[in-house]
Amino acid sequence: MTPLYLSRAVAPLALLALAACGGGGSGGSAPPPPSSSSSSSSSSGGQTITFANASVHDPSIVKVGTEYYVFGSHLAAARSTDLMNWTLVADGVNNANPLFTNVLTTLRSTFDWSQVESLWAPDVVRLANGQYYFYYNSCRGDSPLSELGVATSASITGAYATPQRILRSGMNGLSDDGVTTYDAQVHPNVVDPQVFFDAANRLWMVYGSYSGGIFILSMDEATGLPDPGQGYGQHLLGGNHARIEGAYVLHNATTGFYYLFTSFGGLAANGAYNIRVARSQNPNGPYFDAAGTDMSSVRGNPAVIFDDTRIAPHAQKLFGNFQYALAAGESGTAEGYVSPGHNSAYSENGNHYIIFHTRFPNRGEAHEIRVHQMFFNAQGWPVVAPFRHVPLSMASPALNADVTNADAAGAYKLIDHGKDISTTIKTSQAIRLDVSGNVTGAVTGTWIHRGANLVDLTIGGTLYNGVLSRQLNPNAGRFVVTFSAQSSAGVSLWGARTGD
Repeated sequence: MTPLYLSRAVAPLALLALAACGGGGSGGSAPPPPSSSSSSSSSSGGQTITFANASVHDPSIVKVGTEYYVFGSHLAAARSTDLMNWTLVADGVNNANPLFTNVLTTLRSTFDWSQVESLWAPDVVRLANGQYYFYYNSCRGDSPLSELGVATSASITGAYATPQRILRSGMNGLSDDGVTTYDAQVHPNVVDPQVFFDAANRLWMVYGSYSGGIFILSMDEATGLPDPGQGYGQHLLGGNHARIEGAYVLHNATTGFYYLFTSFGGLAANGAYNIRVARSQNPNGPYFDAAGTDMSSVRGNPAVIFDDTRIAPHAQKLFGNFQYALAAGESGTAEGYVSPGHNSAYSENGNHYIIFHTRFPNRGEAHEIRVHQMFFNAQGWPVVAPFRHVPLSMASPALNADVTNADAAGAYKLIDHGKDISTTIKTSQAIRLDVSGNVTGAVTGTWIHRGANLVDLTIGGTLYNGVLSRQLNPNAGRFVVTFSAQSSAGVSLWGARTGD
């Protein structure tokens, strides 16, 4: 993530072009404010459930022992034992940051290249030698000058040392990556890395942002460096300064697919960030959406900077801006997000989670970590729970069971996330799932319980394949039945039950 920049796209006409180190909104956006923390609580069945909220932009998750760590931009990091209560452990690109010893000296050559003392979205992975590999990147912000490298430590919290440069971008003339002429519309901005193992235990790195899009490299699992001779690697999606960034790959052994998450739009509160996903049977693609579109063909308009109209129809949109309306018996500030994005994802014990930062309605650029559970629908696509993660073990024992047909029938507030890239905050509408199988209220159609928590809704003639679950509604102070469903066109619906 970074603000937008002016770059010279060194194409035949050497046109001046706008691009991004990752996250610029229309007209630009300032970097997020300094990290901070806050706390909140909710009651359920007489039990107080607490949250400690930390601000880590672009959180990339890794688990060590019983603790989860997230690492993000501005050299911020936080840890948690429950994915609900986060403690900030590092923040700020300065010599006091414990993740590096004297980072301004240790990464001096990187900062000299990018011409700024800043660090953007990193990733951390542990390799077979027991060392932790911290993939860092620095981008100037008003030009495509970026450098991506790796440093190592025996401890997850550092200090990371012995940096090695991997890639550079934004140069004029011959590059050290085998590209004779750097073109910001075609070649990647070398930021926002994620390093992951595939099902055969081979190592890969996906990276990139705006500019020429998202790319992938095969990696040497012994050294943590790219296999030789790849240059910038293989293009997966994006290009021509399309607002696509924050790539993260998760493999699901049950479905057999690799899921490529990205954020479309800009990161600021007025940037319309939203999280999308495509999938492939191979770690290096090609990746497709449910409509069958090869994502490598999804690019911006070369004649129009940040033209969202060419990319908005593609990939499965999981969620974007939204806010629930308070229903009868609910209180407090209505739950809602603004510009949620740049996620990571994690699977454990058959459960799947999406971790991201988000801003909030009427709170400006302030942002916090959020974690939601993910489920996979009958078509093998991930759908995201409508409320932040609270384990069902914290509910009464009677709720620790599948959602039956009788449980699902009732009144709901519905969020239709649409397919647009827009600053509009989607507000909830009142609907009802009748026991007869009809959907009535603000939208009409039918629904059917398929068993094993699977549900199908047909709204306006469109089929949405979904998953039923129970989630904590903090405004109601109790666990409620919810559904999260998705159409083949990539539109997601969230429903939260409000009554009988």
